[in-house]
Amino acid sequence: MSSLIAVLADSSSQITLAILAGAIVLFVSGWLAPEVTGLLAAGLLIATGVLKPGEAVEGFGSPALVTLMGLFALSAGLFRSGGLDRLRAAIGSDAIRSPKRMIALMVAVVAPVSAFVPNTPIVATLLPVVEGWCRRRGVSPSKVLLPLSFATVLGGTLTLLGSSVNLLASDVSEKLGYGAFHLFSFSAIGLGVWLVGGVVMVLLADRSLPDRGLDDDNLVASLSSGGYLTEVQIPPGSELIGQSLHATRLQRRFDVDVLELHRDQERFLPPLADRTLVLGDRLLLRCSREDLLRLQQEDTVVLAPTPDAAYQADQQNNQRIVEVLLPSGSTLAGDCLRDLRFRQRYNCTVLALRRGNDLVRERIGRVVLREGDVLLLQGPKDAIRGMQANNDLVVLEQLEKDLPTVSRKRISLSIAALVILLPTFQLIPLVAAVLLGTVAMVATGCLRPGELQRAIRLDVILLLGSLASFSVALEKTGLAAAMAQGLIASLRNWPIYWALAAVFLFTTILTEVMSNAATVAMVIPIAGQLALGLGHPPMAFIYAVLFGASQCFLSPVGYQTNLMVFGPGRYRFLDIARYGFPLTCTMTVVVPWLICRWFGL
Repeated sequence: MSSLIAVLADSSSQITLAILAGAIVLFVSGWLAPEVTGLLAAGLLIATGVLKPGEAVEGFGSPALVTLMGLFALSAGLFRSGGLDRLRAAIGSDAIRSPKRMIALMVAVVAPVSAFVPNTPIVATLLPVVEGWCRRRGVSPSKVLLPLSFATVLGGTLTLLGSSVNLLASDVSEKLGYGAFHLFSFSAIGLGVWLVGGVVMVLLADRSLPDRGLDDDNLVASLSSGGYLTEVQIPPGSELIGQSLHATRLQRRFDVDVLELHRDQERFLPPLADRTLVLGDRLLLRCSREDLLRLQQEDTVVLAPTPDAAYQADQQNNQRIVEVLLPSGSTLAGDCLRDLRFRQRYNCTVLALRRGNDLVRERIGRVVLREGDVLLLQGPKDAIRGMQANNDLVVLEQLEKDLPTVSRKRISLSIAALVILLPTFQLIPLVAAVLLGTVAMVATGCLRPGELQRAIRLDVILLLGSLASFSVALEKTGLAAAMAQGLIASLRNWPIYWALAAVFLFTTILTEVMSNAATVAMVIPIAGQLALGLGHPPMAFIYAVLFGASQCFLSPVGYQTNLMVFGPGRYRFLDIARYGFPLTCTMTVVVPWLICRWFGL
């Protein structure tokens, strides 16, 4: 404690602690985007003189970050070329007859793929496949979508390429003098985590996963299970003008529910059967995707225009209807479609909105968008294809059949295999293999030059590059060593297993409320000093932090893929914890044991 007090007497330490505390508040509250928070903290550390400019921004030039940028491009090439079509075919196979078998297949197939491919595009491309299987089998999506996310999380700990957090941890470890990770440095531990976690996921499937899609007695569930809320407008010449809603038989003809009627500035709620319809009335409907397509073919109603532009029916064959999701960190969240001028920005019309189990009773153009919302869009193929590389929207339906690169799937798979094999046999460094693989993807036509820039997640790059300054500041000011000394006094008499378990659990809990990348950057310097003080290998404690930051099983906001499946699965907040808590407890027991076995402790 005395060492901590001595360190805190220094003004640089005080400033650093204040900046980091403020960053934590911003990370937890979400007032600023994570990457903006990271840049703000790095800028303040420079402005206050705690770090030199070169020290604060050295993370942007690290091999780990360059590797990550190349990995984004390689993954985009694989998906654009149809290199993972076999994965989609396996998951959507009708030979799988039960949710438990589907979960077992995800653990066995999806998890290993996510060891080399970022999990976000994997979940995005498999979401519609899994939902299609659910419709054919009469299974609620809530029984299988959360395991899809968890399977990618487990697979992300198998190799260095499995997660951006792995690359950040390697970079921080190297800067602190503990050494960088190799491609398969922690694969032995990750293999145990994958196998044990997969067994737990399958065993818990029946009791812990809810059924949200087959309860017709629940009004909200039935409304949301139909899929969407959308608006239609009564045009000139419509046969509905002058008739009551009951007399029109609109609800029976299209199997829709009329939830609201809007007339100028007035809003009418059910019962609406006796309301006489007039020209220009807007009806808020609950309907399925198929109902929407049928409505477009009728002359009696038209899809209502969004506030930013009038809807224009396009009879060209290049029009497509797709689902898109607002991922975590989307800049569109917090604004409504009207303010965003959505149609002008993306050249697509919003047909409907789906938000988990929440029934949105607002006009679509005025709904404030949230992370996890699913929008049904109609637009040209080119506009949708360009949207696939947009970081604010995740297209849940891939357009591989429309792309000219499908014929190059074998080439893309060969390039990806070489990127993995060459560093494995130590022929060339990993960063060189990734860069050469990126060039090869473009040169062979698997990835277009314009798609290369769009594939790189700038928000992730800015976040990871700026967070490196956290670790440097903690180490330079002595705060990491001082905090570690305080922990050493508490853990000195603890067995190594329980010390590792404490570090793992602390990291896991912190990851659930803030960015896992920020957690890694802040905790690794302290964990390294703690290990040295206890007389144990620093890498053992760094691995505990790494795996703790990757085990995000308790909340939808803990990991991006959890949020991606939250809306389509119609989960409630506690559903995640109910399925993930036993898994977290299991990992808290298993991971420290595996680390002890690996390091001979």
